[in-house]
Amino acid sequence: ISPSPLPLSLQRADPRPRCTRAFSVVVAIDFGTTSSGYAFSFTQDPEAIHMMRRWEGGDPGVANQKSPTCLLLTPEQRFHSFGFAARDSYHDLDPEEARHWLYFDKFKMKIHSTTDLTMETELEAVNSRRMRAIDVFAHALRFFREHALKEVKEQSSAMLETDDVRWVITVPAVWRQPAKQFMREAAYLAGLVSPEAPEQLLIALEPEAASIYCRKLRLHQVIDLSSRLMANGFELDSPRLFDSSFRQSREQLRRARHSRTFLVESGTGELWAEMQTVFVVSVPGDRYIVVDCGGGTVDLTVHQIEQPQGTLKELYKASGGPFGAVGVDLAFEAMLCKIFGADFIESFKAKRPAAWVDLTIAFEARKRTAMPGRASALNISLPFSFIDFYKQHRGHSVETALRKSNMNIVKWSSQGMLRLTPEAMNELFQPTISQIIQHIADLMQKPEVRGVRFLFLVGGFAESPMLQHAVQSAFGRGCRIIIPQDVGLTILKGAVLFGLDPTVVRVRRCPLTYGVGVLNRFVEGKHPREKLLVKEGREWCTDVLDRFVSVDQSVALGEVVRRSYTPARPGQRKIIINIYCCSSDDVVYITDPGVRKCGTITLDLPEWQPGDGGRRGRREIRATMQFGDTEIKMTAVDVLTSRSVRAAIDFLSN
Repeated sequence: ISPSPLPLSLQRADPRPRCTRAFSVVVAIDFGTTSSGYAFSFTQDPEAIHMMRRWEGGDPGVANQKSPTCLLLTPEQRFHSFGFAARDSYHDLDPEEARHWLYFDKFKMKIHSTTDLTMETELEAVNSRRMRAIDVFAHALRFFREHALKEVKEQSSAMLETDDVRWVITVPAVWRQPAKQFMREAAYLAGLVSPEAPEQLLIALEPEAASIYCRKLRLHQVIDLSSRLMANGFELDSPRLFDSSFRQSREQLRRARHSRTFLVESGTGELWAEMQTVFVVSVPGDRYIVVDCGGGTVDLTVHQIEQPQGTLKELYKASGGPFGAVGVDLAFEAMLCKIFGADFIESFKAKRPAAWVDLTIAFEARKRTAMPGRASALNISLPFSFIDFYKQHRGHSVETALRKSNMNIVKWSSQGMLRLTPEAMNELFQPTISQIIQHIADLMQKPEVRGVRFLFLVGGFAESPMLQHAVQSAFGRGCRIIIPQDVGLTILKGAVLFGLDPTVVRVRRCPLTYGVGVLNRFVEGKHPREKLLVKEGREWCTDVLDRFVSVDQSVALGEVVRRSYTPARPGQRKIIINIYCCSSDDVVYITDPGVRKCGTITLDLPEWQPGDGGRRGRREIRATMQFGDTEIKMTAVDVLTSRSVRAAIDFLSN
């Protein structure tokens, strides 16, 4: 298929597309790797954000209102419970019975790590039983839908219809289109919205949501980790104006959590003005980096506030990777394998899955208390079944295994606990934290990012004093490191604000180059001979990449790419076109290294009606694509009849 000679450049449509219908309430679901939650706001009172109800259960020392992302299904794969309830129910099951139940935790990471994601991709429960991933996600989303709607209806004076609710689901910015589409399909399956009303669901990018909220912060709502101020590159010996001790931030957080309703400032960018007034330091205050450190991924985005309207412009494409807090858990598991043997750990997980979950929870609670400069060891309780199972499996005690392992940084306590020395905790955190620090450092070297003097640290992992200390040590001299007081809820609040105004991010950067393969006139000396195709006496060059957008290209909301396609034969009812993508811009052909097929465009052609007129032979379908949103969108029209053509982009059937 070769595009007809229409203007192929980016063309401007309405830069701030308006909602086709009014919604009464926005409900955002922050679906995290380790913890999840929801919040909502009524469109008539958009400055009030209501957090979800406090959950039953919870871990000691964990002061947030989100729930662990854990799902428990019966042996028949029916929903049983989610969150703390799932964890507690699984713990209380008889060990033999537990082997038949399906318990899923931290399952979101599978979507990030699967390169060929489809509707049939499977997840493995703790007991190694497999199930379709889309069904697991749908169970979790259905749970949130029921809880959120019940709470919204209790607080609403008016009768609420299903289509009065706009839903927002958060995903990491580094997720590709297939993963975003997967979450949308899971939401359809869970009954959040109907596939016939796709505009009722928005996919929000996690660091972008955090940024939307951060731009509204005021001085009293943040904790400033920066110990020295900078003026024109020189250090100022000013006393620190904020006490950034982690304990004080926790106390502020605890006090703030007594209320479940948060009021959001109506203005934007006040924080920078306030800082400049207090410090009398001139810094370009409209640009900043957001580092979203979650359980599974770390996402970085760089934004500029456009005044006076307060919209956001992305300055460099979102980046990141799987460097979240789960990396510390995996390092702990690797340490256990080193001490007790990988074969034993695998056997214990399979035969005593509930006890394994207990052990991971015990480590999680201790991990949160790890601090740099701590002098004493951290004790982690080993479940009795671990100690007993090990003796049966190996014929000697856990204490003997520790002695034989020569791991001096892990000791055994007579009370049945592993004693992790400060060196051991550092060793567990170091690989993950080093990757985060390296990624931030690489980003700061980019020309578009140089000179940015504010860095917001957000996400659940940002509560870790180990990570805070590392980021402050690495970047505190040249950058103000700022943590919102409610750091674990920042994304959730921002997602609600995004649902209230999806046009707030006006310019985004393309994460990849996208295009289709076309035929061009063959030019001797320019095109390789192996690409020559002779068709009806004409010479064509095959496999030429017709670019829609290029990697890191700025695309404003409402900007469109237009192409025209003609069916290959009369009476054709469908046009199917393969989409290709790559992470670089210096490619010419769809067969070049690094270029891969990533999806398909399908245009359903309506049957020719007698009243349509014109020549029946040639038919032209004009497709319009938008790349400036969080998802790629497409519409199409039959040029001759001006009738809409059903157009779909599919990234999951690849």
